Amino acid sequence: MSAPSGPRTLPPLGPNRRLKLPKQAERTLANGLTVIAVRRPAVPLVELRLWIPFGRTHLARGAMLSQTMLSGTSTMTSVQIAAELQKVGGGLSAGVDPDRLMLTGTSLVTGLDRMLEILAEVLTGATYPNDEVATERDRLVDRIQVAQSQPAHLARVALLKRIFGRHPYAVQTPEPDEVRSVRPAALRRLHEERVHPAEGMLVLVGDVQPERALDAAEKALDGWTGAGRAVVLPATPPLEPGPLLLVDRPGSVQSSLRVALPAVPRTHPDHAPLQLANLVFGGYFSSRWVENIREDKGYTYGPHSLIEHAVAGSVLVAAAEVATEVTGPALLETTYELGRLASLPVKEEELEQARQYALGTLQLGMSTQAGLAALTSAYAGNGLRLDFLAEHAARLAKATVADVAEAAARYLAPAKAVTVVLGDAERIAPALAALTPLERSA
Repeated sequence: MSAPSGPRTLPPLGPNRRLKLPKQAERTLANGLTVIAVRRPAVPLVELRLWIPFGRTHLARGAMLSQTMLSGTSTMTSVQIAAELQKVGGGLSAGVDPDRLMLTGTSLVTGLDRMLEILAEVLTGATYPNDEVATERDRLVDRIQVAQSQPAHLARVALLKRIFGRHPYAVQTPEPDEVRSVRPAALRRLHEERVHPAEGMLVLVGDVQPERALDAAEKALDGWTGAGRAVVLPATPPLEPGPLLLVDRPGSVQSSLRVALPAVPRTHPDHAPLQLANLVFGGYFSSRWVENIREDKGYTYGPHSLIEHAVAGSVLVAAAEVATEVTGPALLETTYELGRLASLPVKEEELEQARQYALGTLQLGMSTQAGLAALTSAYAGNGLRLDFLAEHAARLAKATVADVAEAAARYLAPAKAVTVVLGDAERIAPALAALTPLERSA
C-alpha cells in the first residue's frame, strides 16, 4: 500500500452555531449587592464568584487580606471553615487585583445554602488571627521572591510601569519588605473599610433554579452591611510611544519581548474588528506572527497577543520569549507583521478563519459552569450582562475586511507601539539599536 502524496485538504468550516443564552435572573439586595443567578444544569454543582470593587489600596495589605481572609472568624478556625465546605463538596478562595477582591467558590447544589452561610460569616466576621497572618505572610514573601527571579515577571513589571506611569495599574506586585510590615490590625481595618456590599456583584452558576438561588443569596447575605467608601479608579493614560525600553538581565540566554498597543473597551464599536485584527496578527495558533517567528524561523515557541480589559481601560499586549541571538530579528519580524496588517487589508479567507475562531471561543467560554461563571462575573464587574455576548457575536459576524483594515490601521500600527525588551543588554543592544532608538532601564 503506497503512502499518500501531498498535503491533505482540510474540510470546509461548518456554519456558526447560534449563540444560546442560558436562563438567568438578577436581584439587587437592600444592602446594595447585586446577585445574578444563571442556570447551567450540566452537573449537580454550583459555581460562585463574588466581585467586590477594591480599587486603589496599599498593595501589600490588599494582597495579604486576600491571602488571610479565610483564616478564621469569631466562631470558626481556618481548618473548620475548610472542613465545613468539604462537607458540601465545596471550597472557597480569595484573590485581589487592581480592580477587585474576588471570592471564588464551588459546591454541590445541595450545599449552596451552607456555602453562602460560610461566605457571609467570612464577610462579616473575618478575624485575621495573628498566627495565620504570620504564616501566610511568609508564604506570600516566598512567592514574590520566586516571581522576581523569573524573566516573564520582570518583563511584565517593566511593561506595566512603562504603560501606566503614575496610574495605580503601574505596580501590581508588592515588594517583600512591604509584605513583611503588614500586621493583623491593619488587615482588620482594611476589611472594615473596603469589604462591603455596595456595588458588589455575586454570580451563581449551576444546576439551580435562578429565583431559588437569588432567595438563598438574599437570606444568607442580606445582613452583610458596611459603610465603607467606594473607590473609583481614574481612566488609564493613553499609550505614549517612545524609545524601546531595554531592561538588562546579564547572562540571560533568552530575551523577553513585550509590545503594548492601544485597545478599546468591550462596548466600543471598534472592539469586534480589533479583536479580529489581533487574531490575524498573533491571537491564536494560526496567526501571522506565530507562523512567522515560530513556524517559519523558529525564534520562539509560544508567541501570543491578547487584549487585556480592566475597569479603567484596555490595552493589547504581545509577548514572546526568544533566544538572545535572535532578539533583533524577532523584533524586526514583529514590527513587519504589525506594519503589514496596518497597511494592507487581510484576505477574506484569513478573516473568515479568525471570525470562526472568535465565535467558537465565545461558545467554548460558555460551555462549562466555571467558564460561564467567570465570563458572567467579568462582564458584571464592567457593567455588562450576558446579553452582551449575543451583541458581540453579531458584531463579529458582521465585521468586514474594510472594518478590520481600519481597526488595524488605527490601533496596530508599529508607530503606536510601546516596546520593552528584557535580556542580556551587552549582547542584544547593538542589534536593537540598529532598528529603533533605545532607552536603558534605570
